[in-house]
This record gives sequence, structure tokens and C-alpha cells, in this order.
Amino acid sequence: MSFLLNRKILVIDDDPNLRQLISVTFANEGCQIFSATTGAEGLRLFYEHRPDLIILDIMMPELDGWAVCTQIRRLANVPIILLTSLGSEHDVVKGLECGAVDYVVKPFSPKVLVARANAGLRQACQESPTNKQTTFNDTYLTIDLEKRRILVRNEPVKLSATEYKLLSYLVQNANQVLTIEQILENVWGWEYRESSDYVHVYISHLRRKLEADPKEPRYILTEYGAGYYFAK
Repeated sequence: MSFLLNRKILVIDDDPNLRQLISVTFANEGCQIFSATTGAEGLRLFYEHRPDLIILDIMMPELDGWAVCTQIRRLANVPIILLTSLGSEHDVVKGLECGAVDYVVKPFSPKVLVARANAGLRQACQESPTNKQTTFNDTYLTIDLEKRRILVRNEPVKLSATEYKLLSYLVQNANQVLTIEQILENVWGWEYRESSDYVHVYISHLRRKLEADPKEPRYILTEYGAGYYFAK
């Protein structure tokens, strides 16, 4: 199933050839394309058109992709795919820390980019199942998945779409160790089964937002050599 038809895609890249390739690729998938040559122009088009997905180059003059991604993530949970020649583990982690849902290294296959975009949109559209544990409450942390309500010391906590989906999966399988592969498949999709860094980064995000001491977590625990679990 494709989630791309009639979607608005914003492409931000200062390379005219890549911009054209990406635009044509997604236009052929039935998408409406907006393109920008600079980070500042990309932000303007984001405010104007509110795209469903953003494909963002990192290495741009003046306002680079890191800064653009950070600014957009403060305002919306729209899926952002970073497209760059920087492929080190440090750069991948930095991209995820900025709020990107995916990181595609140049050179790339247009088919792979389409698959990643489709997966990102599917992830954003999916609703968490409610046939398992959906609530948790103690004197510090309150979770109500059906109402999408997360409180720490009775103060609401804002989670990104990916953070919320990861927390939902952990809570619905409380006290059960979930492998990295299980988490990737159920939160991101099977296309991401080799992307273990994604899990580690987003676990870190959740701990910073939910734990009293992220370095000594009480709720989101590591089972070394196996995976993670939510402790009730």
C-alpha cells in the first residue's frame, strides 16, 4: 500500500540536478512537489504549504539542514528525511537527534528513497493499537495512550509522533523484553530492520523526557544483549 498519492512533498536541496531528480521521482508517485534551493526558502515554503513530508539536504550554505530540521521539529511532527553525503555513525545519530525520521546517504537509489518516504508516511499515519495495556499511573508518571495523555509530576509532556509510538509499543508490552529488531519492525517498519541506531536514539529521547534521572532510568530499562522494556 502506498501512502504517497496526493501527498505534499517539500524538497530542500541546493543541487539543481538532485532537486530535479527527486521532484520527478515523487511527481511520478502522484505527489504534489514544492522545492527550495536554500534552508530559508525551505522554511518559508514549509510555513506556506504545510507539507506531509520533507526531504532535506544537510550541506547547504548559510542555513544548513541541521538548523532547518531543528526549527521545523519545534513546530510540527511532519516526517523529515535527511539526504546527505555525510554517512558516519555520528552524523546519522545527530540527524536523528535533530528529529529526522530517516537518513539517506548519497548516492542513493530513487526507489529506495521512495520506499523510505512511504515508510515515513505510514509511520506517521498509523494509530497505536488499543487491545493491550494502554494506561500506567504512579506518583511520578501518568500514561494514557487512548487519550494520548502523558504527564510527569502532573505536567503534560510533548512527544513527537515517533516518540509516542515507541512509548506506546513499550507500554503495551510492559515487563516484556523487546528486541531491537522487534522494536524497529513495529515502530518504524520492516524497511528499518538494519537501523539499530534509531532505537537507541529514541530510547534516549524518551528517557530525557520521562525519567527523573535519565542515566538511572526507572521505567524504560535496558536488558543488555537483548533489548529494552517498560517496567511497571
